Amino acid sequence: MKGKIALITGSAKGLGKMTALSLADQGCHIALNYVNSRFEAEELQAQIIAKGVNSIAIQADISKTEEITFLVKQVEEQLGSIDILVNNAGPFVRERRLFAEYAEAEIQMLVQGNLLGPMLLDQYVLPEMRRKQWGRIIHFGFSHAGEARSWPHRAVYAAAKVGLVSFTKTLAVEEAPYGITVNMVCPGDIRGANKEKTIDEIAGIADDETPRGRPGSGEDIARVITYLCLDHSDFITGNIMDVSGGLDPIRPTI
Repeated sequence: MKGKIALITGSAKGLGKMTALSLADQGCHIALNYVNSRFEAEELQAQIIAKGVNSIAIQADISKTEEITFLVKQVEEQLGSIDILVNNAGPFVRERRLFAEYAEAEIQMLVQGNLLGPMLLDQYVLPEMRRKQWGRIIHFGFSHAGEARSWPHRAVYAAAKVGLVSFTKTLAVEEAPYGITVNMVCPGDIRGANKEKTIDEIAGIADDETPRGRPGSGEDIARVITYLCLDHSDFITGNIMDVSGGLDPIRPTI
């Protein structure tokens, strides 16, 4: 993947950061994206450049259409056309709430950020991917999103991501003739500092909730994304891939 240009949304911290580092190790030039975490983004940018590849950091909120346009334009002007798009950013309300308790603005923000934003980003990068007959698009879901089950207290977020499941499968079929793959990676319940840890760093830590017996790490997600972006992974498309250690996040609540 040396010389490929990768845009990872929401990449100043967490899973996006680990993905950026992993793709940089493969020789990709990296476009970082952030909303509020400017210091972290610029620090990561310097770390990536030290690996011998180019990197830029752009502030943009993918829940706002005009900022999506700005983001893509800046990447194309500063690095070139996008070969790899990782739609990592997506707003989430951690507080458990019934659907009736959501404000209208929250509903619109969750749908825009988790469904419409990624769709628009995909549309902006497709023409150049088609021209080059090569492209990789990665969406983020949640574990078991492909089953479209109910998820009480997460109604809006779940609906947006399940909509993205269908879109992922459809876009994969439509773009396959152009050498473009589209897949969804569905992380398990990876929390806090573990999002930026390697597998070795969390080895030996017990997690009674996960059938695998250990917590997930950022590397667990980043290595799957990196594999999907490889040139010879072009036969893998339209897949919804759980990376959860067997954990079912949609557990009944009392």
